[in-house]
Amino acid sequence: MVKGPTDSISARVLARQRHEVIVAEVRRRGAVRVSELATLLGVSDMTVRRDLDLLDDAGLLLKVHGGATLRDERTTDEPGFEAKSLRNMGEKHAIAMAAAAIVRPGGAIGITAGTTTWQLAYHIVDIADLTVVTNSVRVAEVLHQSQRPDRTVVLTGGIRTPSDALVGPVATGALHSLHLDAVYMGVHGISERAGFSTPNLMEAETNRAFVAATDRLIVLADHTKWNVTGLSSIAQLTDAETLITDTGIPASAKAVLSEHIGHVVAADPMFNDNDATMTELRRRA
Repeated sequence: MVKGPTDSISARVLARQRHEVIVAEVRRRGAVRVSELATLLGVSDMTVRRDLDLLDDAGLLLKVHGGATLRDERTTDEPGFEAKSLRNMGEKHAIAMAAAAIVRPGGAIGITAGTTTWQLAYHIVDIADLTVVTNSVRVAEVLHQSQRPDRTVVLTGGIRTPSDALVGPVATGALHSLHLDAVYMGVHGISERAGFSTPNLMEAETNRAFVAATDRLIVLADHTKWNVTGLSSIAQLTDAETLITDTGIPASAKAVLSEHIGHVVAADPMFNDNDATMTELRRRA
């Protein structure tokens, strides 16, 4: 039997779901065996080994004999866009939906590069009269494809990083003369000491220019970014008006963050678009 397009899509979705489970198990346990994953997922050892090969290539884990372990991430590690886009997809979708609820029609906003902010772009395509300034090729592509006549997209230009951010003096020069109603920023790490950080020095400089262009900084970061420190700090926790994370954030971390940030929102990956959190966010907007 010849497989049709629907069969191919279903296969990709199933593979993506397996990958999420595998990565979650490795992060939870530190190491896991092929046989254990095969039992957990109900698939063959060979399928698991192929999945581990793909996830190792994407930088999400380290494949070893008989299984997989966590990678030893350093402050200078910067995974590529495709690798990061596979991580915590449900959480990123929920965060992006919550962030879209506070985007005001008719405004001028900044959106920095990142996989969570890329998800945000999909959720604001129907918001009227927006001007969007971004250093993300991916965000610009999403908004361009919507072809709304009432939208202006400004792409900063600059040097392209592994995470598909445009950075450097061209990008920062474009931002220095702008005044934005709000900036929606993705980050590599969050800690009480280092604030919001990234492993890329030029990306940190470009993001600092975004921060300087607004009085309303909204940071989008899933719970795995907590207590991660990149090489270069972008901003202190107190510089953010709002942090939108997910319900996986530990209560102790949320308490610390709430001491420094005016609004800390934990979006639920299982949330409904009409739930109380969304209603409250829209009221604040």
